[in-house]
Amino acid sequence: MRLTTEAKQEIFEKHGFNKSKTDTGSPEAQIALFSTRINDLTEHLKTHKKDFSTRLGLLKLVGKRRRLLNYLQKNDIERYRAVISELGIRK
Repeated sequence: MRLTTEAKQEIFEKHGFNKSKTDTGSPEAQIALFSTRINDLTEHLKTHKKDFSTRLGLLKLVGKRRRLLNYLQKNDIERYRAVISELGIRK
């Protein structure tokens, strides 16, 4: 399922570091977007267990999110902790 532009802007506004609709580059906004997509793909895979191409895409997204979280943890631990608690991601 593709996210609409309005849905993406809402995610960026709610979870972005600058809290604006056009904040697409901050790690917090990207992590929030990836988390939304990961949750959607997880729900899809619960009903379509043999969709292996979607499973591969899900694993790639999880890896991208993990790398962004590692970057954020190295550079600004307070922002990292805020993102983890806000999105409910466990480490």
